[in-house]
Amino acid sequence: MAGNSMIQPEVSQPVSRLSQNQTQVDDLLRVRELTEQLAAPLSPEDQTVQSMPDASPTKWHRAHTTWFFETFLLQPHLEGYEPFNSEFAHLFNSYYESVGSRHPRAERGLLSRPSADEVGRYRRYVDAELNRLFESDRSSDLTDLLILGLHHEQQHQELLCMDALHLLSLHPAWPAYKADEGQSSRHATAPTPATAPATWLRHEGGLVTIGQAESASGTSDSFSFDNERPQHQVYLSPYEISDRLITCGEWLEFLDDGGYCRSEFWMAEGWALIAEHELAAPMYWRGEGTGWKVFGLAGQQPLNPQQPVCNISWFEADAFARWSGARLPTEAEWEVAATAPVAGAHLNLDVLAPRSADNSPDSQQWFGELWQWTESSYRPYPGYRATAGAIGEYNGKFMMNQQVLRGSSFATPAGHARTTYRNFFAPEKRWMFSGVRLARDLP
Repeated sequence: MAGNSMIQPEVSQPVSRLSQNQTQVDDLLRVRELTEQLAAPLSPEDQTVQSMPDASPTKWHRAHTTWFFETFLLQPHLEGYEPFNSEFAHLFNSYYESVGSRHPRAERGLLSRPSADEVGRYRRYVDAELNRLFESDRSSDLTDLLILGLHHEQQHQELLCMDALHLLSLHPAWPAYKADEGQSSRHATAPTPATAPATWLRHEGGLVTIGQAESASGTSDSFSFDNERPQHQVYLSPYEISDRLITCGEWLEFLDDGGYCRSEFWMAEGWALIAEHELAAPMYWRGEGTGWKVFGLAGQQPLNPQQPVCNISWFEADAFARWSGARLPTEAEWEVAATAPVAGAHLNLDVLAPRSADNSPDSQQWFGELWQWTESSYRPYPGYRATAGAIGEYNGKFMMNQQVLRGSSFATPAGHARTTYRNFFAPEKRWMFSGVRLARDLP
């Protein structure tokens, strides 16, 4: 994990390191500890509140990821396993219809019990039982399921950060999730030069291959979710794509030109949302006098025109692209153009916001700053088959009424980004860490 200011949690029952399971044990410890590090800046009261139906309390994220390991690894595969609390199966199931009932998603904030402390005990109990599973003869048969559980928890780590930001944005004092000690001094300095104009990267198109490769046995050569498979060919017309993300300064130009007031740039549903919710700027932007401030994990700060614009919906991204005389890239165009993830560019409590192209470890900002909307609908790839059983509910049943985002954000855990990753959200959502990269057709 990049950075060295991460809070180091106590591990009261360390997992033993049998040589044959060394990598699995290390990965488990690293991922499980990070969740607790991310929760640490939040009080027990913070961790209980649900700010909107789309978000979940921090306490629930901690418990649900633990429930996942308990439900899919421990209960079916560890002899003699006794659940920590039989009620948790109902309280912390998310959407897995085939494994039983679940508490309504929009009412997770009503779960005042169990406490945040008891959720911590639950996590330690399950970690200790996972230790027993690792020491059993069955552990070698469960590697794929364990790795899925780790990536599932990494997804919830980013969700935890997104949900915490939304929660704190509704507090009248606008408290920071974690203060950034260097932020004030950076903003107090003289304005930096404007970001250089974006460069267009040309691609001749043609028949290209996208998606995650599979081995002869039908499994992926490296970890991927089932929605990234199978690998297949797509024909692309010639196009060009921007070498960086759209900045707050460029978004200000859109605002100043009446971008939120001109229906010609908007899809009908997006324009209706603008009117219904009286939207006039990206989420977390707040007008102050003649300028703007932006609320983030480090609290409210003056708008930085070089920073990538964040927390925008697909409708906003699409409208900006039309205003710019461009469009959003397709997910295939994005995947073909993107470079490999940059080591150390991800989740780090020293980095609480997306960085400018000049300050990012990835100067072209493909990874580690913001997820990037595409014009592609979230649908199955040709030949897609959902995984059998309850695990098959993970992605397949959501393949409608969503748009694909590519890349990763500053809150995506290290090791969780790859060029084939397909994130997805409904086009009106904007509380996630989303940004914009443009594309254009070539003659």
